Amino acid sequence: MAFDPVQSLSRIRHEFGEHGGVNMSIEASTTFTVMAAETMPEIFLGEKGPDQGGCFLYGRHFNPTVYVLGRYLAAIEGTEAGYATSSGISAIACSIMQLCGPGDEVVASNAIYGGTFALFKEFFPLKTGINVKFVDISNLEEVKAAITDKTKAIFTESISNPTMVIADLPKLAELAHDVDAKLVVDNTFSPMLLSPAQHGADIVVHSLTKFIGGGSDIIAGAVCASKEFIAELMDLHTGAVMLLGPTMDPRVAFDLSLRLPHLGLRMQEHSRRAQFFADKLEALGLKVSYPGLESHPQHDLIESLTNTGFGFGGLFAIDLGTAERAYEFMNDLQQNEGFGLLAVSLGYFDTLMSCSASSTSSELTEEELADAGIAPGLVRISLGYTGTLEDRWDQFERALKRAKMI
Repeated sequence: MAFDPVQSLSRIRHEFGEHGGVNMSIEASTTFTVMAAETMPEIFLGEKGPDQGGCFLYGRHFNPTVYVLGRYLAAIEGTEAGYATSSGISAIACSIMQLCGPGDEVVASNAIYGGTFALFKEFFPLKTGINVKFVDISNLEEVKAAITDKTKAIFTESISNPTMVIADLPKLAELAHDVDAKLVVDNTFSPMLLSPAQHGADIVVHSLTKFIGGGSDIIAGAVCASKEFIAELMDLHTGAVMLLGPTMDPRVAFDLSLRLPHLGLRMQEHSRRAQFFADKLEALGLKVSYPGLESHPQHDLIESLTNTGFGFGGLFAIDLGTAERAYEFMNDLQQNEGFGLLAVSLGYFDTLMSCSASSTSSELTEEELADAGIAPGLVRISLGYTGTLEDRWDQFERALKRAKMI
């Protein structure tokens, strides 16, 4: 039977508030009482915890509200467990540092968010001794050639930012598992649409700041994985989340928990509108990249991976040739048409636009940008769902005409 993230969440979402409320309570305590003194050393030894006796210790370790949010996210991803962190980049950093030590290697996609690229290319080698090899993740032979006996992880985005390259998750998982490495997948672009763990991924990370949060008002992240790996992250002696401390505030966790039940509906509408725009732009002969187009080189692959009914995501990219032309076009859309906002990030209920090479991918050199397929005039559009679809398209079409693109 096909995996259904909505049903999976519905089956688990029965955490009642302290006094019987339909929503879970916010547990704002930083420290927690034990009923017997003998219990405390058992918690410190890892013999008791949320899943072993319902014991909590300290907010940087486990918090009940954050813990429940992690369970909800794990249900959506179809993993055994999950835990939320203070940002998406902290979820990535802690996962990799938990898997790797000095001298270990990561094979990573060369087309990833610029902040992640900088973390891998510069921070890890300099500060931790973890080395990273960047590859074209769609070229499985190149991925295989980069793997050595030091490889502990393959890292990729499910849909690459901003080039819309699709990771062949089952085959990447095989390559990783052949050498006893882990496949780590950033699924920020495609919650509900794709469930990487169902295709062999060992660890799924998210920036909850984006589609899952939906309001561009919260910075947050998450790690979804096996119970064993989450326990490793929270270990009091060697756990990267526990010791580095990217703690999520329980009030934030509560707020995010209320946004999960309608995440599927939001993703469906983001996808519906992006598909409409991509179809229109392709029909006009423009250079548009969107996985839902049959002309996308990996359309068949993403069709084989996606969950039924959620479409192909809320982002598309259009190549305007030069950065100057991209700036002029985006300025016109924002200032004259009121079509979206010139801002980084994605997954907001309104449209966000950016020229990736000079913004969210600016950490890459010109050569690295070329290798990743990020052209100077590539505009990434995270299409919102405000206004009617017809009015939004009319705005976009007028701007295309003024730019003499049609």
